[in-house]
Amino acid sequence: MFKALVALMIIVPAIEIWGVITVGKIIGAWETVALLLLTGFVGAFIARREARRVWEYAQVQLRQGQIPGDSIVEGICIFAGGVLLMSPGFFTDIVGFLLVFPLTRPFFKALVLAYIRKKIANGQVHMFKRW
Repeated sequence: MFKALVALMIIVPAIEIWGVITVGKIIGAWETVALLLLTGFVGAFIARREARRVWEYAQVQLRQGQIPGDSIVEGICIFAGGVLLMSPGFFTDIVGFLLVFPLTRPFFKALVLAYIRKKIANGQVHMFKRW
């Protein structure tokens, strides 16, 4: 896991730098900077709006006595998407928008749930209750 994280910390910024330079050559430097800022602001707005909707739905579920499991997983996806949208670069913005948009979020939600189920099945998730 640590090796994969280190690889991501090296590979993703390299790809982002390459993407920004390539787009800058095509549309110009100032336009590229403006586009990066625009995607950051629009992404933050959308992530905030979607987070508010998921939070309200979780509150409705809690009032009805249900466990808001789906809302928690959607919140994880929105949080990850928001973090990616705040980081400069076009490729992270694409993945961030996919995580934040309600139409594409179910795919990532299924991936997160599969990951959690795998960890639980392997005994790598522990629940503790403190008294």
